[in-house]
Amino acid sequence: MSAETYRDAWGIPHLRAATAGELARAQGRVTARDRAWQLEVERHRAQGTSASLLGPGVLSWDRLARRARLADTARRCFAALEDKDPETAAWVREYTDGVNEGLAACDAPEFARTGLAPGRWEPWTPLAVWLATHILFAGFPAKLWREHITAHLGPDAVALFATDGPGTAGSNGWLVSGERTVTGHAIVAGDPHRFIEEPGVYQQIHLSCPEFDVVGLAVPGVPGIAHFGHTGTVAWAITNAMADYQDLYRERLRRTGAGVEALGPDGTWHRAARHTETIHVAAEDSVEVEVIETDRGPVIAGGPEGLDDGTPAALSLRYPPRVTADLGFGALLPLLRARRVADVDRALDAWAEPVNVVQAADTEGGLLHRVAGRVPVRATANRLRPVPAWEPGHEWTGWHTPPRVGLTDGVAVMANQRGPATPLGVEFAPPHRADRIAALLAGKERWSAADMPALHTDTHLASAGPLLNLVTALDGLSPGAAALRDRLLAWDRHMDADSAGAAAYAAVRGAVVRHLAAHPALAPAAVPPAYPEVLQPWLALVPRIAYALEHLLRAEDPYGIDRAEAVRAALEEVAAEPPAGTWGDTHRLAPWRALPDTSGSPEPGLSGDHDCVLCTSAVPGLTDRAARGPAARYVWDLADRRRSGWVVPHGASGVPGSPHHRDQQPLWLGGELAPVVTDFDRLTKETDD
Repeated sequence: MSAETYRDAWGIPHLRAATAGELARAQGRVTARDRAWQLEVERHRAQGTSASLLGPGVLSWDRLARRARLADTARRCFAALEDKDPETAAWVREYTDGVNEGLAACDAPEFARTGLAPGRWEPWTPLAVWLATHILFAGFPAKLWREHITAHLGPDAVALFATDGPGTAGSNGWLVSGERTVTGHAIVAGDPHRFIEEPGVYQQIHLSCPEFDVVGLAVPGVPGIAHFGHTGTVAWAITNAMADYQDLYRERLRRTGAGVEALGPDGTWHRAARHTETIHVAAEDSVEVEVIETDRGPVIAGGPEGLDDGTPAALSLRYPPRVTADLGFGALLPLLRARRVADVDRALDAWAEPVNVVQAADTEGGLLHRVAGRVPVRATANRLRPVPAWEPGHEWTGWHTPPRVGLTDGVAVMANQRGPATPLGVEFAPPHRADRIAALLAGKERWSAADMPALHTDTHLASAGPLLNLVTALDGLSPGAAALRDRLLAWDRHMDADSAGAAAYAAVRGAVVRHLAAHPALAPAAVPPAYPEVLQPWLALVPRIAYALEHLLRAEDPYGIDRAEAVRAALEEVAAEPPAGTWGDTHRLAPWRALPDTSGSPEPGLSGDHDCVLCTSAVPGLTDRAARGPAARYVWDLADRRRSGWVVPHGASGVPGSPHHRDQQPLWLGGELAPVVTDFDRLTKETDD
């Protein structure tokens, strides 16, 4: 037997092979069959060639990918992997060979639609895909925001606006030990929050060979199961630790007859690496990009002549894989082979990035709650803002030891709040999601796997309090605004799709955000520095106010802003033109697609909101549509893996027209899970490869 492919009722692939290498090859083949167009998009994105496929709208990303040297870093990391861990390197090669075999036979309709053909994957391509997926994950552009808002409002404004930023991915995760379950065995559950894409960013898959048998959520284009997996005897899951592990340096650059030099912390000028690359743009002229790398790292913005607006600035990015030539792929095979929590723990010692909080449990009662990943030791200033490359004291001097913590009352909850990773980060998510999950878990002594979807889909919005408190204190309102006030105060604070009260609250909240953004004290910050377009979401004023609204409404002295008057004006504005329907009428899914959707199907209305456990993020003040949300949900039952469940926003297949392209969406919308099936006798055999 080389490899066999089976499918369950949801079209989820179940693969069986004689060796780990043959299984990796089969995983590559089936991923290419199911996600050919997605793999092509990811390959181009990782290489900084997206504009040749998708046009000028993605040119800013390609510039960043080229200037940050993502593909070159992936090549370096793979070369180091071949040297230090040849078994894993060979396993990755098998995967890419399978991808190329699958792409050669694919008939994905997007290629016919665009007149294109899939390109070839190299052994380092999965590493490049991983790096491109996570390079903005830690939110290093937030350092530019802190500098920007400090320049306008002073250093105290940094804490006022500190919250989960617009580009940061998050997750909910909780671990319930056996002492708190009906079976006496642990449950691991949660949902990763990412930008919702179609096809999805996670692939449900089952990988089985004599060495291991694992179900989990894979990243298309990357072998194995990294983030969420269940081997039958041990299960693990992750959330974003919100750690800070990337640094920005302000560089002083000058041109010489031989190239470019950068001023170092020793007070002397050092030769910087420099070359030019050409980015091909579909239907437009090609664009040249200058690639410069100093001793700190690649220059991602500006150059010897400064930024595009003439500001004398250049920024270099220092990130761990560029320094160490290690992306942590050495952890992937040991994770698949894990039998106990101790095995997961040892595997995670090799983890690099992104930096995660990991929760794991095994069938013998073992539990794990730790941070995994590589965070450099350096000056505090490095973590807060761009630091001057020409001044000493900003170098990296080692690596932090990842923290570990225990459980509280048999439970561990992580939702990007301050927790185990607090010493490693700067900004964390508000505590609302974590507090709500903990409160719900405390409400019952014993839990089952079947109980968990009720937590996944909880819609209580604790962050509504400060705004509603100001609404309560208002008087002298017009009759319409007074009626709206009473309606808001009677609302149950649940962001349900069918709730008219939630729609009214969201309308008032959005109006408050716009009024604050227009205030003379804040409005000047609406003009961001001339950094590349791909970094601008972190510098946009309205989303920053939206996500920091609680702080702004509770601060003692918010720069002379009369918050009560802002809320009054918003209430009157909405009362004059109130929302006609429910929250779900405007809070609709807005998935990213590389090509426009031609199906004509309307996007569904959603429950939830940014600070709900059901985290479907709108951008108050700009749009009620949700581009971010649960990219998957999972429940891993350690008593019996067959009682586990999972779901993705769309379906297992990335092929439009497939019966499994969107068949899980009703489950996802309704808070239900598809059953995890691992018995091959209950599956339908598809191929013998």
